[in-house]
Amino acid sequence: MAAFLLPGCESTGNKSGIAVGPQVSSLFDSDEKAVVDPSKPRLDVVIPVFDPGLSDDAENYAEEGVWPELRRAEANRFAYKMKEALEDTGAFGAVRVVPDGTATGDLYVLGQIVESNGEDVEITVEVLDITGERWFTRSFDHEVEPGFHKNIRNEGKDPYDPVFDEAANRIAQELEDYESAELDRLKQTTELRFGSSFTQEAFSDHLVTKNGRAELTSFPSENDPMLQRTRAIRVRDQLFVDNLQETYRTFSDDMETSYLIWQEQSLQEVLAQREVEREATTEAMLGILSIGVAIAAIAAGANSDSASTRTAAVTGGVVAGAAGALLLKESFQTSEEAKVHRDALAELGESIDVELAPRVVAFQEQTVELTGTAREQFAQWRKFLKKIYMEERTPEVQL
Repeated sequence: MAAFLLPGCESTGNKSGIAVGPQVSSLFDSDEKAVVDPSKPRLDVVIPVFDPGLSDDAENYAEEGVWPELRRAEANRFAYKMKEALEDTGAFGAVRVVPDGTATGDLYVLGQIVESNGEDVEITVEVLDITGERWFTRSFDHEVEPGFHKNIRNEGKDPYDPVFDEAANRIAQELEDYESAELDRLKQTTELRFGSSFTQEAFSDHLVTKNGRAELTSFPSENDPMLQRTRAIRVRDQLFVDNLQETYRTFSDDMETSYLIWQEQSLQEVLAQREVEREATTEAMLGILSIGVAIAAIAAGANSDSASTRTAAVTGGVVAGAAGALLLKESFQTSEEAKVHRDALAELGESIDVELAPRVVAFQEQTVELTGTAREQFAQWRKFLKKIYMEERTPEVQL
């Protein structure tokens, strides 16, 4: 069964190979913890803020049980939770959350929120390296146990943690297929791609792009002045992104208390709504059955030769029919109660929207002031780095 189902939930880059026949082992999940080889180079990981998974049509939000501002807040939190999970594996170098995929790193983890309702969480994760090669794309999901929040040992814990731990372990497992030389080559490609963003002509002999892939043909000398210059710029870029991590950490921490409360209340509402809908279905089925019995009784009585039998059958049929109609009426009342639970979930979403609305983060530098959202500030920062690079190309200019 797994052989048929897995190709639908995961796709790999050049490792998936053939569409038919036995699949390679990397396609199959393993519950084992990833084996970390301390002798291998550590890749630096970039995690752009998750795609919140919002539909294009705002009218669908209510039907989908999605609250936009909550989802956007989750997009930031989920990216930071993924960062923590990847760091816990001990398999990677620096792991950084960034506003978008234009940041520099050896490995990119792109996430999208598919489901998040307090009980079920599902994310889609796409992993690519700096060359543009896709390592894999697949979904990870987790269902929170009904009694999770009642267990005192879970106090302060995020019930969604298992989904991030599973995803991080799966990414770490992928490293096992790479030799040290391959990882070194990726890190060299990262250096030249960063340098090419400032001076493409300086590295055009070493790095070429074919069919959407960056291919390293050679690497410049360690004494190459252009390489040294872009390395110095990259150190500044890394420091900026490292400082940005505090912003994402603070955002996640600030929403922690309210978010955990929302998860608990939302789970209880989901469970209550399901129970109410189950009761409504049972009552409706009993009502339909009773009406069916009534019709059968009346029909049987009508065909009887005995007047007393006909009278009893009709009377019994009417009683059964009335009982069935009553049960159907009660099922509708119960469905109205279900609507109350759905409305309660909507209110929870609206209440958390206000508290978790996006905030403005300001960075003060000695030479430049960055304002606006993290994405806007990051774009301003890269523009400023370009300015620094252009000034440093003139020897007499000292910064």
